[in-house]
Amino acid sequence: MKVKNLIYALLIIGIVGFIAYRISSNKAKNDESKKFGGKDTPTTVKGIVVKTATFDNNLSLSGSVEANEQIEIRSEVSGIVEGIYFSEGTNVKKGQILFKVNDIELRAQLRQAQTKEGLAAENQRRAKLLLQKEAISQEESDVANADYASMQAQTQLIRAQIAKTSVKAPFSGKIGLRSISPGTYITPTILVAKLVNTGKLKITFSIPEKYASQVKSGSSIDFTVSGSDKVYNAKIYAIEPEVAVATRTLQVRAVADNIDGKLFPGTFAEVKLPLTTIKDAIVVPSEAIVPVQNGKKVFISNMGKAKEIMVEATTRTDASILILSGLKEGDTLITSGVMSLKNDAPIKVKVK
Repeated sequence: MKVKNLIYALLIIGIVGFIAYRISSNKAKNDESKKFGGKDTPTTVKGIVVKTATFDNNLSLSGSVEANEQIEIRSEVSGIVEGIYFSEGTNVKKGQILFKVNDIELRAQLRQAQTKEGLAAENQRRAKLLLQKEAISQEESDVANADYASMQAQTQLIRAQIAKTSVKAPFSGKIGLRSISPGTYITPTILVAKLVNTGKLKITFSIPEKYASQVKSGSSIDFTVSGSDKVYNAKIYAIEPEVAVATRTLQVRAVADNIDGKLFPGTFAEVKLPLTTIKDAIVVPSEAIVPVQNGKKVFISNMGKAKEIMVEATTRTDASILILSGLKEGDTLITSGVMSLKNDAPIKVKVK
């Protein structure tokens, strides 16, 4: 009998203890819930006091580096290459002979044409004298004149073809790798080498159409290239006269001096285009912005409660965003926990 009573007593003690544990656990959870955003307990958040400042509005764009001048060296005539007068990867000057095609056959044709031209000149002279003596008709004299002019043109044509056998550099620059050797039979379809002027380089990039009115010829830009931390400067010299319909962008071109020779055509460029500098601008941290269906909103502290405000925002960087309307100087902007905040929620702001 005593054992039975002992068992009942232990069961009663266990049940009472379990009930007490559940009550204590629920109370702790309720306290924790109130601590983190309950209706009566304010949520602790971080914030800043909105201030105005001068905002340098820089537009980050992608561009490409291009040679100021670049051509493919080819021969205009076919024949055997008899001499190459440049070294690969070196600088050449404008007018320098790069290679020579054999012109023996053309020079033989020139001598033949010169002989015929001399004969035609003599026939013209005789026809002129005979016409003065009325020994021949005007028609015969005209034929002699035409023959002479024709032979002069033939001689000039052959001289032009001979001149084309000496291929010269059209501008000063650096010549690339050659694909021919002395003795090669060359035709106009064969690429001999590429000639590039890298003393100056073009930076080509495109901007969104909404910024088209803010770009002017003569403006300076900064740019960097892959593999280098150096910031280069270039000046805009040409702007496309129309916006590309397919991309809704405007193509712009700037020129930069390649003083140290470390810029190469074809490389990728990160361009920073300075737009209009804005005075008394309001710039806020990006984490304070809450995207919503109809725009963007922020929260400010108002009498100990979170107040939701719709804002108009524009240009942004990695860490900040420019506010056009909605905020004013002196507002306490909430910068943490904004995604879970609700309008009129009690808050306690720690101002940075």
